[in-house]
Amino acid sequence: MAGQPIRVVIADDEPLIRAGIRMILNSDPEIQVVGEAADGRAAVEAARA
Repeated sequence: MAGQPIRVVIADDEPLIRAGIRMILNSDPEIQVVGEAADGRAAVEAARA
């Protein structure tokens, strides 16, 4: 895929799960993790930033 990467915010209440998801997503050059959040409210705020 050419062009802009897919921008992702990871949301989960378990830090270990977030870290695992980040590792998996970071292995794909077409995905850019732009933030993490421990709950839904923080995820929405991170997505708006």
